[in-house]
Amino acid sequence: MPSLNVTFTDEELEQVRAAAAADGKSLKVYLHDLGVREHQRRTFVAGALEWGDRLRGEFDEAFPGEVPPAQRTAYGSSAA
Repeated sequence: MPSLNVTFTDEELEQVRAAAAADGKSLKVYLHDLGVREHQRRTFVAGALEWGDRLRGEFDEAFPGEVPPAQRTAYGSSAA
């Protein structure tokens, strides 16, 4: 099975060890899971953005009075 050597400063390694311990995991398992979770998160975000883009026209038709977030002011009305 492939493996990877990762270099940390002493301070960084202590912080990562503490985070692993707080999750109740070994350092090896914690770092493995961290990489896998980040990949899953990026895949989810990309899918959510694509889904939103695909349905934007349908949403705009269903809610014509809704102001897109980029055009909202602090009070919720559109910026003119």
